[in-house]
Amino acid sequence: MKDDERPVEPLPTSDTLIEELDPHHGFFCRGARLLEAGRSRYQRYEVWDTPTFGRLFRLDGSLMSAERDEFVYHENLVHVPALCHPAPRRALVVGGGDGGSARELLRHPDIERVVVVELDEQVVELARRHLGAIHQGAFDDPRTELHIGDGLDYVRGAVAAGEVFDLIVLDLTEPGEGPAAALYREPFLADCRTLLHGEGALTLHLGAPWRQAEQVRALVQRLRTVFAIVRPYFMFIPLYGGLWGLACASERVDPQARSASAIDAELVRRGIAGLRYYNGEVHAGQFAQPNFLRELLA
Repeated sequence: MKDDERPVEPLPTSDTLIEELDPHHGFFCRGARLLEAGRSRYQRYEVWDTPTFGRLFRLDGSLMSAERDEFVYHENLVHVPALCHPAPRRALVVGGGDGGSARELLRHPDIERVVVVELDEQVVELARRHLGAIHQGAFDDPRTELHIGDGLDYVRGAVAAGEVFDLIVLDLTEPGEGPAAALYREPFLADCRTLLHGEGALTLHLGAPWRQAEQVRALVQRLRTVFAIVRPYFMFIPLYGGLWGLACASERVDPQARSASAIDAELVRRGIAGLRYYNGEVHAGQFAQPNFLRELLA
């Protein structure tokens, strides 16, 4: 992913897909094939097929998700909060138009309702056409409710209506001045806190601490002004070029307090199998921070 303020580059004309992570470094994929590209009401989109990552999609020139490594992101974004809740039944995904977060939420046997609020209908249609390996039919599950619209408006309306959720997953594009900018600000986060019921928790991505240190620090500090418990956690995501941060925020739940054995036992109890990344030891280990992150997030 790249910073939103950077200009959108023209589509490449060769079979080499170049991802500039910042103005000074990036990576490339040779043998890439463009499957579809265009512009929606909100953003430019591309879907590529690559030898390394399989199918992937970009929005406004920034990589969003890829078949080969999306499980690292989606499993951690969903199961860290979900396994700390005794029986999550109602979940809200803001963003998540590729369907990966909904897919993981639907693994939990007590889930009755997964509301996906995606601003750009074209993203969902792209996923349906090209990214079946990611959503795996999640949009067609009867427990899934798809709403096309602004997540800010949906959450405000849900607060006014007295709705509650056990889990809120903010599966968004980067912070900045784009469509998602308001969804990282304190008023929206406070509305999300209002929607959380009991031992509910919210998760979102923070970014790359190597090249987005100030963004990561600022988001954690912002969460701490809204929620009683905020736990950042980190993992390596190849598509995003290195170490990547997520955070879990709650009024009651502390995911760092859950042991590896407790997480593994809960996975067995819920009958959740076939995960490719997340397990009890991974859960516990991701909250360990090297010294530079401790200093950044102090």
